Amino acid sequence: MAAGGFVRMPGGSVVVALSLPAPTGEQRVRVLVHAKNRARALTRLRNLGLRAVYLRGNAAPPTPDEITAVLHHPDGLIWRTAAPAPSGDLSVSRPPELWRPIRALLA
Repeated sequence: MAAGGFVRMPGGSVVVALSLPAPTGEQRVRVLVHAKNRARALTRLRNLGLRAVYLRGNAAPPTPDEITAVLHHPDGLIWRTAAPAPSGDLSVSRPPELWRPIRALLA
């Protein structure tokens, strides 16, 4: 099951964010999809081979920075390694990874 959520844009389109297991199985990845509606966003992912992708609820909607990133990408479909859960040690802070096109994840 994927944790995720969506945001409806003023023009009627949606940005869907999902946290999925990475193909390597080590970590999770955060995938963002810009589409006309939620069903089309999930269909775009399923057409790429991610068959068991569902969006139940809106527990982890995309942040404003994530929305900006996906709206400025020509494919409207990007990913990066999901941020680890916050720990008690705040001195160990990694800068966030850059967003990558979905082709880099599936290759």
